Amino acid sequence: MGTLNNVTVRQPPIGIMQAPPLEKPVIDHTLDDQSILITGGTGSFGKACVRTILERYNPKKIIIYSRDELKQYEMAQEFTDPAMRFFIGDVRDADRLKLAMRGVDYVIHAAALKHVPAAEYNPMECIKTNINGGNNVIDAALDANVKKVVALSTDKAANPINLYGATKLASDKLFVAANNIAGDRPTRFSVVRYGNVVGSRGSVVPFFQKLVREGATEIPVTDDRMTRFWITLSQGVDLVLKSFERMQGGEIYVPKIPSMRMTELAKAIAPGIPHKIVGIRPGEKLHEMMCPADDYHLTLEFADHYVISPSISFSTNQDFTINALGETGKPVPEGFQYSSDRNTEWITAEQLLQLL
Repeated sequence: MGTLNNVTVRQPPIGIMQAPPLEKPVIDHTLDDQSILITGGTGSFGKACVRTILERYNPKKIIIYSRDELKQYEMAQEFTDPAMRFFIGDVRDADRLKLAMRGVDYVIHAAALKHVPAAEYNPMECIKTNINGGNNVIDAALDANVKKVVALSTDKAANPINLYGATKLASDKLFVAANNIAGDRPTRFSVVRYGNVVGSRGSVVPFFQKLVREGATEIPVTDDRMTRFWITLSQGVDLVLKSFERMQGGEIYVPKIPSMRMTELAKAIAPGIPHKIVGIRPGEKLHEMMCPADDYHLTLEFADHYVISPSISFSTNQDFTINALGETGKPVPEGFQYSSDRNTEWITAEQLLQLL
């Protein structure tokens, strides 16, 4: 037990923020001799995911599908395994995506426009990539008879107030509903939703670190009440890969992860440097949500995660209280919501520094 801004909090349980180093554990062989396509695969998540797959499995092919040839070139220098393939293309390009997905067994859809203020100023660009692009991934996966698709979501998709969150909510709905249009095809779709990734490209942690290196005299904090969910890259990858084993199709997976106040984050990274409250940016929330109270009747609690089951009925009528691994979940109490300010698990400044 500890205190954080006079609030009593519990230390994160083992496996939440204190992830063990990546190694080849004794696990299933789901991805052995399989072809995996990762959209947006040159990003922080894609690189970590590729590294994990190569360490744990013996894949037939890992196809990186993304737009930036320079990032693909740089990634190809880092990952020289013969299973690696690099396919230049945009998820907005349906024909190119269908070509890339021929013979693919598993898809991880990580491509998205994610910058909240940029989405507010460029709404149609965000819609074209996050909604239309997501629908193209679904169509291509169905055409190619892909086995399973996991789409990455965000806490901003729950009760969204910004355009980015709204597009990801629409994307989540598309991927869940895709199970209903699959018909007799084998393809199944699920979604993984989580919060801020510690140290990922473009996140606040490297931004604060850059300010410290440059000798900043103030650290900008939008609001001293602000809280966020936090997860490490390796835990995000583990959650996605585990979802391939757990999924029946239609689930939204939400990990149990800790929260942290942004003021505490700033103190941890820049001790001794005063904060300057700069106000909430366009489309920004004080606190993030991952399981809305309005969805409590669809939400199931498992040991280390929640599942939001589909609001529509599929022809198979699966029992989502038992997943494909035999893990069992139970309904959450009436009115339950999982938000960063009401979380029971918090990460301390010391724990954050250990991760960094």
